[in-house]
Amino acid sequence: MNNLNNNDELQDLYRDLILDHAHNPRNFGRPDEATHTAEGINPLCGDKLHLYLTIDSDNRIAAAAFEGSGCAISMASASLLTETVKNLPVADADACFVAVTKRLTIRSSDSAAIANVDFKELRALDGVRRYPSRVKCATLAWHALHAAIQHPQSTATTE
Repeated sequence: MNNLNNNDELQDLYRDLILDHAHNPRNFGRPDEATHTAEGINPLCGDKLHLYLTIDSDNRIAAAAFEGSGCAISMASASLLTETVKNLPVADADACFVAVTKRLTIRSSDSAAIANVDFKELRALDGVRRYPSRVKCATLAWHALHAAIQHPQSTATTE
């Protein structure tokens, strides 16, 4: 029974974290300068975002921001993404894309392999797996991250 209460409390905490990031997104807005950008579009539900990255001469993400509109899950995921990738080497940020999308699509929990990344808050997105139609909402920003890294000034879609 104690395990059930802990699990319920954890789900409540994660739900609160998602709502907090959705209603008070971190790093929301268009920065003055960005070296890499990507647009993310989820045509199924209408989520749209634009991700802005500033990659410095050491190949680290010095800044990350986004603007756009969409459901609470897509906005929270974008907010969590910007908090996660700031100050990461580009390779680690791209590895986060792989880990998060894998985690949400194939129920993998293999996310501890990336140094400097604490997946604790990102686990709040795990509940989305129970709603397959919402997985695209949660992964949209991450696809935009990958697109911005691989092909600056590009468009990513969940289709």
